[in-house]
Amino acid sequence: MSGPSPTVQEVWVEHPQGRLYTRSWTPAGAPLGTPAPILLVHDSLGSVELWRDFPEALCAATGRRVIAYDRLGFGRSSPRQGPLPPDFIADEARTTVPLLRAQLGLETLIALGHSVGGGMAVHCAAQWPQACVGLVTESAQVVAEEQTLDGIRHAQQQFRQAGQRERLARYHGDRADWVLDAWIRTWLNPAFASWSLASVLPQVSCPVLAIHGSDDEFGSRRHPELIAALCRGPVQVEIIEGAHHVPHREDPERIVALVAGFVAALP
Repeated sequence: MSGPSPTVQEVWVEHPQGRLYTRSWTPAGAPLGTPAPILLVHDSLGSVELWRDFPEALCAATGRRVIAYDRLGFGRSSPRQGPLPPDFIADEARTTVPLLRAQLGLETLIALGHSVGGGMAVHCAAQWPQACVGLVTESAQVVAEEQTLDGIRHAQQQFRQAGQRERLARYHGDRADWVLDAWIRTWLNPAFASWSLASVLPQVSCPVLAIHGSDDEFGSRRHPELIAALCRGPVQVEIIEGAHHVPHREDPERIVALVAGFVAALP
């Protein structure tokens, strides 16, 4: 990566149930607050560390501050007890993101969410139409379709193999079992089958970039198609041929370029 390295800062955000770990990348010499920073919302097994080099590359390509955080129960953030509530996707935008905005000084933001984090980012855009100036979804689910559930069932079998949970523990420590069980039990619970973003997407009026891998094992092209059909604002859909569920890891240069091109026109 050419040019000065971004400034990296770690901040703990106070939460009613503990603390949230955050890390931000700020372009050298850039003032905080302008242009709108990019807030990364991770997937069901994700963490700040699992974004790997993506945030720094995104910071360099966009000239914007990039912030990643560990959701409660994940990574370095405080543990979470019990199962996730049925409305946990909406609740992240309703209760946690306001804490991040207040304590990190995020007057405006661009929400970028991967997988279930994409659904949380959708709720952010719907909840704050003035503050959320752009939305990027990557491999986001809009409904609990059978392909999504089949992918989770397959992953459940894989995690029964020796060493798989230990790999997860590298990022989540002694809460790795909770992280895995929260993902599988929530999505495979029959009560979750009716979950949908269909009533939320029409509330999204900001520009949207919907990224989806052509071979995503956790969701068909129906998801980005629904995002494009239901959002009120302009939507750019990008299908990454040959990519699976994590395009930003499989083809990082292309995803960074897509996001950089998209946010270039945003405040």
